Amino acid sequence: MAGIALWTALVLLITGLLALDLGVFQRKAHHPSFKEAAGWSAAWITLALLFGAGIWWTRGAQSGLEFFTGYLIELSLSVDNVFLFAVIFTAYGVAPSSQRRVLFWGILSAAAMRAIMIFAGTALLQRFHWLIYPFGALLLFTGARLLIKKQGDEEAAHKPLAAWLERHLPVVARFEADQFFTRVDGRVYATRLFLVLAIVEATDLVFALDSIPAVLAVTRDPLIVFSSNILAILGLRSLYFLLSGMMDRFEYLPYGLGVILMFVGLKMVGVIKPPIVLALLAIALILAASAAASWLKARRRSPADANDLAVREEWEASPD
Repeated sequence: MAGIALWTALVLLITGLLALDLGVFQRKAHHPSFKEAAGWSAAWITLALLFGAGIWWTRGAQSGLEFFTGYLIELSLSVDNVFLFAVIFTAYGVAPSSQRRVLFWGILSAAAMRAIMIFAGTALLQRFHWLIYPFGALLLFTGARLLIKKQGDEEAAHKPLAAWLERHLPVVARFEADQFFTRVDGRVYATRLFLVLAIVEATDLVFALDSIPAVLAVTRDPLIVFSSNILAILGLRSLYFLLSGMMDRFEYLPYGLGVILMFVGLKMVGVIKPPIVLALLAIALILAASAAASWLKARRRSPADANDLAVREEWEASPD
């Protein structure tokens, strides 16, 4: 009965919040302020913590710790998603007021895709236990790739997909306000905004191939895997508007994520077998260390940047 109650609460929570967002907040497109984004991010995180507390209360400490570990993994990987979304929006010149609409429909589609992938993945692992090894290898590969990733890789990642879509879809090379489709001479065309939406969805699908196995390395319980994944994803839009202006302050985060993915990959294949409490602490410490290192470097760099800006402004203001 506890499992049915938790599933019901999760479905009602997601449905209610999406209906509220679509029916109220989507009526007027606007770019959320930092304060608004911070408020919504805090609200989503609070809801996730409360749901995790419900799992702990009804299912015990082990399940509760598994949820919080999975949620922390998904939330940290969502920050990496934010980096790529910012690159895509900048590359295609998406207006700030239109970014909210793209992220809403992109995340809604992502939630549906992830639900299918999660239930398929848990069912396959229950029937074919040997699949933990290719899943673990995928996590190790992705973690290693993040550790050696070069600056500029994000800019190049979406270009082949964009070129393929433009070849196979009737696309007009312009935006039509916030519309995904438009009519030209009686024929329906996809707008440039739809092209961006398709790229965002494809990008999230690639991320899901890493994030879902990462949580499956922690637990095989479908409720915990689904809820930790979906609650992190649904808060991604607010997280984007909160962090999109501070990308330079998270320079070392991808390295921390790479270490986390390799850690859970080794856990999945059984090379290491830490208790769930130690796994949660290890992931939290890795994230804290990468965030602290990024903050310290940004702080050391700020005075120099300020001096360079002052010199440049003085030079521009001076006569010949």
